[in-house]
Amino acid sequence: MIRSTTQRAILRWTHIILAIPIIGYVYSPFEELPNYAPVVRFIAVPIILITGLWMWKGHLLRKLFLKKAEMQNSSQLS
Repeated sequence: MIRSTTQRAILRWTHIILAIPIIGYVYSPFEELPNYAPVVRFIAVPIILITGLWMWKGHLLRKLFLKKAEMQNSSQLS
């Protein structure tokens, strides 16, 4: 299991590194936009959204999954 500090660092750096293609997309000449568009739309933005949401509200999802696992374990024991 990955420690929470290590997980947060990985998510943060993934979030930051994948922002680089967006910067290229915004500041590139208009003729270069078709080269950047698929990468930004289909790879960078979804991953940035997922990592950002996980860093922001991941603790609530972890609580939800832990409660669900505890309920399954308790029902299997009885």
